[in-house]
Amino acid sequence: MSDDVKKLALDQAKKFGGKLEIKSKVKINDKKDLSAAYTPGVAAVSSAIANNKNLAYSLTIKKNTVAIVSDGSAILGLGNIGPEAAMPVMEDKAALFKRFANIDAIPIVLGTQDSEEIIKTVKAIAPTFGGINLEDISAPRCFEIEKRLIDECDIPVFHDDQHGTAIVVLAATYNSLKLIHKKLADIKIVINGAGAAGLSIAKILLAAGAKDITLLNSKGIINEEDPNLRPHLKNIAKKTNRKHISGGLHTALKDTDLFIGVSVADLLKKEWIKDMAGKPIIFAMANPNPEIMPDKAVAGGAYIVGTGRSDFPNQINNVLAFPGIFRGALDARAKEITMKMQIAAAKGIASLIPDNQLTTTNIIPDVFQDGVAKVVAKAVKNARK
Repeated sequence: MSDDVKKLALDQAKKFGGKLEIKSKVKINDKKDLSAAYTPGVAAVSSAIANNKNLAYSLTIKKNTVAIVSDGSAILGLGNIGPEAAMPVMEDKAALFKRFANIDAIPIVLGTQDSEEIIKTVKAIAPTFGGINLEDISAPRCFEIEKRLIDECDIPVFHDDQHGTAIVVLAATYNSLKLIHKKLADIKIVINGAGAAGLSIAKILLAAGAKDITLLNSKGIINEEDPNLRPHLKNIAKKTNRKHISGGLHTALKDTDLFIGVSVADLLKKEWIKDMAGKPIIFAMANPNPEIMPDKAVAGGAYIVGTGRSDFPNQINNVLAFPGIFRGALDARAKEITMKMQIAAAKGIASLIPDNQLTTTNIIPDVFQDGVAKVVAKAVKNARK
């Protein structure tokens, strides 16, 4: 991050005191307005909802409001910095919801990192909202928290750190494969990083038809034969690395078509790329510094390079996904965001780059391209039917 950007962000925060405010949709200028907006008129609205809880979607903010919930345990690349320090990120997320999908989102940071307390709290506030966006909760706790809330809430619950990134990776993969003239089922994929994003990327790629995925964590290639494998990795280990190879990233990369990095900076060596398959694809998404810088990747023989950064081509940015996904889920009154809906969202994002405009530096739309959220929302809503 440049010093200019740091100064701009801090100056903006000092000037506005945060990025959000609440405005009333109704005027309250006289006693008649007050009677309708508050007592006695509001009792009629409450009575109607008491008789039919579904009316909350048409008579209150519920139909267009999402909670953004974090415990501050995994904030950007800053780690476990606590709920107060997490608040600016949650405010940013709320601003993005409004900007790209006209969704009203409320940041909620919790003063606990106990999974049971988080689950209990989110369930307790769920009647206010049409959806729950879990954000920046550390792995492996995030997996259990999301699963429990999906099972126990009647509104969609979505951990964007996992699924948002995975959906955009799948979209970028679809378009990259068009350029190298290969199918998802026929390529070899290496995913470096087995946290929330890495596991979700593996799962969505498998669900979309991938057959050959090797997943690595900081200890090396994940192998189901490893007796010390952590519980949250056991299920994915049964579906990946089917040749049961062992070793590090260089070993895993042999004849690989697609490298996906959600790990740490400077991990992928330029000279290793020559050991990959012809026309290798590199998605190096560690932030702020990727696993390999794009110029080095290209010099090493990469055909397509994507990162998580806005200052390079092919930014793989979850802002392409989450606003439209929630817009579609809210409009469809979905109770959950299924894998089918996530794959549909990825296909919607990929479709925004027509085949005749696909190039090695244009595989994914810009976040400011007109209609991204609308296309994603429509895809998600149709997949709900």
